[in-house]
Amino acid sequence: MAKCSQCGKTTTFGHNRSHSLVATRRKFRPNLQQVSVMEGGKKVRKVLCARCIKTLTKAYR
Repeated sequence: MAKCSQCGKTTTFGHNRSHSLVATRRKFRPNLQQVSVMEGGKKVRKVLCARCIKTLTKAYR
């Protein structure tokens, strides 16, 4: 379940490049956190990426 429930951000793939420019596969994983969020007057646990958590806290200032 490596997916943000707000924006849908998931693992992406790319390459590691050594000094000789040999390409090996690597993963870019999102910074996912389990947080409690008020939704419809109820406390709900969600898996959100760090950017979505930051955006939600900015909206409730």
